[in-house]
Amino acid sequence: MSDLLSAFEGAVSSYVLVYLLLAAGLYYTIRTRCVQVRLFAHMARLVIGSGGSGGARSSLSSFQALTIGLASRVGTGNIAGVALAVIIGGPGALFWMWIVAFLGMATSFVESTLGQIFKVPWKDDIYRGGPAYYMQRGLGARRTGVLFAVMLVFSYGIVFPMVQANTIASTLNSSHGVPVGITALVLMALTAPLLLRGMRVVAKVVQVLVPVMAMVYLLVAAAIILIQFAQLPRVLHDIFVGAFGLQPALAGTGGGLFATFLNGVKRGLFSNEAGQGSVPNGAATAEVDHPAQQGLVQAFGVFIDTILICSATGFVILLAPPAIYTPGVEPSFSNVTLVQMAIAEHLGGGGWVVWFMTFVVLTFAYSSTLGYSSFAQINVDFLQWGEAGRLGLVIAMVLATGIGSIVALTTAWTLADIALALMTILNLVCATMLGGWAFGALRDYDRQRKNGVAAPRFVATGNTDLPGELRTQVWGQPRTPVGS
Repeated sequence: MSDLLSAFEGAVSSYVLVYLLLAAGLYYTIRTRCVQVRLFAHMARLVIGSGGSGGARSSLSSFQALTIGLASRVGTGNIAGVALAVIIGGPGALFWMWIVAFLGMATSFVESTLGQIFKVPWKDDIYRGGPAYYMQRGLGARRTGVLFAVMLVFSYGIVFPMVQANTIASTLNSSHGVPVGITALVLMALTAPLLLRGMRVVAKVVQVLVPVMAMVYLLVAAAIILIQFAQLPRVLHDIFVGAFGLQPALAGTGGGLFATFLNGVKRGLFSNEAGQGSVPNGAATAEVDHPAQQGLVQAFGVFIDTILICSATGFVILLAPPAIYTPGVEPSFSNVTLVQMAIAEHLGGGGWVVWFMTFVVLTFAYSSTLGYSSFAQINVDFLQWGEAGRLGLVIAMVLATGIGSIVALTTAWTLADIALALMTILNLVCATMLGGWAFGALRDYDRQRKNGVAAPRFVATGNTDLPGELRTQVWGQPRTPVGS
């Protein structure tokens, strides 16, 4: 059964999902008139001015919603996953990650804008929204939304926290000799209080943790690039030549152009999460004046995740000497250790590198678990499981971190991958069907800016840019808290 599930997941993820995501990204790029290029500088300004914390009686701030999304996006896959892609696909895999990020920015804009358009107020004053909500409210497809929500809760509420906890426990055990049982108890003790306090407290933690961990990692990578600046032209040459299979020696251990393309694309897609339907859940929680505003902010999150953080890992490896990394040669150590050894080679050995990598792995993995909790809670609320469901989710996630620290559940991970693939397919189909709402919101936003409005405001009633009348409790209507 495990072999059959793995084969099915591999076929769906490697072929159907990859090409579907690329096609959707290209379609959204064309329909938004290349929003990721023409509004890139505006995206950056929105992120800088997105605010720190939401008020006690308002929803989350735009910045908090961004960091919840980044907490989920930026995980150990940005280290181990990128290392694996470069090993199997060679230097050219990094180029295809960039292409995927470029297209993924448009995808993330569309799905996050839809999350904002169809969001609903909730009794805790934090908006709820995301694919399940726009499937029901935009398409009238409640059953499809339920299916999506159940798969998301299973993947993000149970299995993915296990994987992140297992990575933390393995790192602490191999680098510092900490027994996995001790790690399990500590993680459960750290996770339970935060999750019990709810999304507002989680948002306050990640809005500090995510920027700090990202900046520390990027600063170290930037120092390495500056030190090895003379090698940068050679690395860039290897990336672009390897991307098109023009030099066989640059092929990874998978061999050939297809392995380079596939591994770069998969790593980019699964790292930035554009199209998977996870980030729109966080995007919907933001208190903003216009849906397109948060769509642009979340699109910039793809740039941060892939163009900055994944690239940082890639350059750290590719700038290393042949003794550390050689295209087509399988390293004798793990993916995380490969990054650790590359950093030590660039900046000098010593215990600080081990502690630095421990900090990176712990913060990346733990912040991902916190991001997962918000996504899962939003979908538990969609399923109307009430307070008992929310408490059950917290208990399940705390237990998952403990169990995941001790045991790697391969079959459960494969099932989560299948659920993730099906979630992505459902989300892309529904987001494309509802795309007119996101494209219309963008036209409204563009026109207001063209007319000199510094901070565009969205009013759904009588808005001729939209494909129809929007039944909403948010945009132009009195806020009426709902929920069980």
